[in-house]
Amino acid sequence: MTIDVKSVQRTVVGHGLAHDSAAKQIAGEASYIDDMVELPGTLHAALVVSPVAHGRLKGVDPARALAMPGVVAFVAAGDIPGDNDIGPILSGEPLFAEDVVDYAGMPIGAIAATTYEQAVKAAREVALDIEELEPVLDVETAHARGSYVMAPQILLEGDIDAALAEAERVIEGRLEIGGQDHFYLETHIAYAVPGEDGDMVIHSSTQHPTEVQHHVAHVLGGLANSVDVFTRRMGGGFGGKESQPTIIASAAALLARKAGKPVKMRLKRSTDMSATGKRHDMVASWKVGVDADGRIRGLDIEYLARAGNTPDLTGPVITRTLTHSDNSYFVPAARLVGHACKTNTVSNTAFRGFGGPQGIIGIEAIMDQIARELQLDPTAVRMRNYYGPETGEVTPYGQPVETSQNRLTWVTESLLGSSEWERRRAEIDAHNAADPLLRRGLAFMPVKFGISFNLTSLNQAGALVHVYQDGSVHLNHGGTEMGQGLFMKVAQVVAEVFQIGIDQVKITATTTGKVPNTSATAASTGSDLNGMAAYNAATAIRGRMANVAAGHFDVAAEEIVFREERVHAGNRSVSFGELAKLTWAARVQLSEAGYYATPKIHWDPKTLKGRPFFYYTYGAAVAEVAVDTLTGESRCLRADLLQDCGASLNPAIDLGQIEGAFVQGMGWLTCEELWWDDKGRLRTVGPSTYKIPGSRDVPPEFNVALLDNAANGEETVYRSKAVGEPPLMLAVAVWLAIRDAVASCGAAGLSPNLKAPATPENILAAIDDMRARSGAAT
Repeated sequence: MTIDVKSVQRTVVGHGLAHDSAAKQIAGEASYIDDMVELPGTLHAALVVSPVAHGRLKGVDPARALAMPGVVAFVAAGDIPGDNDIGPILSGEPLFAEDVVDYAGMPIGAIAATTYEQAVKAAREVALDIEELEPVLDVETAHARGSYVMAPQILLEGDIDAALAEAERVIEGRLEIGGQDHFYLETHIAYAVPGEDGDMVIHSSTQHPTEVQHHVAHVLGGLANSVDVFTRRMGGGFGGKESQPTIIASAAALLARKAGKPVKMRLKRSTDMSATGKRHDMVASWKVGVDADGRIRGLDIEYLARAGNTPDLTGPVITRTLTHSDNSYFVPAARLVGHACKTNTVSNTAFRGFGGPQGIIGIEAIMDQIARELQLDPTAVRMRNYYGPETGEVTPYGQPVETSQNRLTWVTESLLGSSEWERRRAEIDAHNAADPLLRRGLAFMPVKFGISFNLTSLNQAGALVHVYQDGSVHLNHGGTEMGQGLFMKVAQVVAEVFQIGIDQVKITATTTGKVPNTSATAASTGSDLNGMAAYNAATAIRGRMANVAAGHFDVAAEEIVFREERVHAGNRSVSFGELAKLTWAARVQLSEAGYYATPKIHWDPKTLKGRPFFYYTYGAAVAEVAVDTLTGESRCLRADLLQDCGASLNPAIDLGQIEGAFVQGMGWLTCEELWWDDKGRLRTVGPSTYKIPGSRDVPPEFNVALLDNAANGEETVYRSKAVGEPPLMLAVAVWLAIRDAVASCGAAGLSPNLKAPATPENILAAIDDMRARSGAAT
């Protein structure tokens, strides 16, 4: 029997409970892989990486390294008993280089020693014979040479050539969009423990335990059932631990197999940044046809994405870039093209937003350019192009933006009012007219972000729930915890179903041995997928328990009510624990493997058409900045954010996610700059050269709110909505505000040429360009 727990007053879900690890993290008691008590004989490992960006690998000689004190084992491509391939989607992505090295930092082998320091020193002593070749280091060179890791993706809607020809005006532009390193606090780490019969236990800091399981098995030449992967928590992930952990786990497992001892591999920060992928930097070029009032008639945009040396996840990243190139705006005719450019740099990978941020900053730059060149109000131009009955309600990829669920106008009007937009706009314009040196900028922008994996088959999840005779509950599911609060949210769902306290639900480490064939905790789907799987499992158990209670009280099952840790039949009741014991005594199952598959979605990867997303989240941001026109330095003075989280499972956690995502997005767009030298060596490999936002970069006035009374129109878990990725895009408002300040340095009708990130150097270049085009003295 199905019980509708939505009808019961919520006692756990919707409450701002603290993250389950918060107190332990503050006390230093939260255990990460490097904190685990090491088994006797544990070895420590380090990668041997290429010092050059492109070359022929003629030989590898570990003799000198193996002769060093404490060194036990070395492995390279020739030592792999299975497949030297860890491609997450396409084959041909080697764990270790064989004949060719394709980027500086590419793993060539791995070495194990009795201490970490010995392993690191020994790795440097492995002799590499490499014939250096000319590298390709930028996307435009790769594009000119036709160098790609896969075929281009082309999304077509309507007759774009006719739309541009008939438009009152065609505006052209170009934007350089920088990449971003994940810079998680815990670098990549894996602990491999060999067992009997070729079994291997892997403790991995990964968002995708199943992928680690499968690839370790393939590399070792075994089956998936011989590998168990455990992940209790990560010290940050942000997408960087979706496909990349297979490198570290597979190398550790190979060494463990060869040495017959446990092996721990953890990467130094510099190695982590050199050897593992990042957010894709892109170059976007466009032509957009518009009417005199700024309404879009056609959009032709091309993205050159830096894939790096292999595809990794570049294909789906580009897909999401293209499917977010509309953001919140109806585009009646479109040609959206994405090229996966092959360069001799590290293969780029998933990063929070997964291509969506690049698409959204592209269209927001276009909207800003339209408004400035037509000398119209940017906010009015944006709202004029919103999806809606008067413009259009179908995206270029064919998914309707249903009027009943479209919250663009709602979030816009709410935020413009609460942020005092009109007053501040007038004040900033007056300030800029009087101060030639310190300019201020103000910008508004919306976000419409699709929730689901683009690949339909990934939108499924499992959960395992046990109820013990004392009423305590064991919870396990396929999601992973990287600090985002997923474990607490799913535990709240289970506690809500049973109407018990959160302290009665035991949160346990994700493991492939309990819930198999899981998808990555990514695409902001963690709560949607795993929460519903756990909901289904708990609901099934609760239904069986209700039947037992009905028999106990001699009433119909419909009269049984679970409330406040007791189970009621009118005025009579038993505790939840007592009913659990009665259920066991009646030989009724108190365990359930729950499952959930997202409904309604479908996708054609050839035409890039369908309904890839179950629903959209909506948000809006207003940002105010100050820019020093002499130094190019900028500061975000105030940010107002409004995010649609549906009926939030945990408002406290959701607010934290919004704040963190926004600041991380600010870092991407203002201060985080990846820089390779002319030899293809990444030179920003630590906090001394790669600047992430600090506490003083947070806006002094930071107003963050959830959209009220905004239950999801689709049937998600307790009508909640995803929150992990969408708020990152709100930081585009900061970049737009800097553009606004830069624009004030030039003549009306001109649009700034500002790169992302808006570093002081890039801001000064944009100001100089504005003044030069305005005919002013530079």
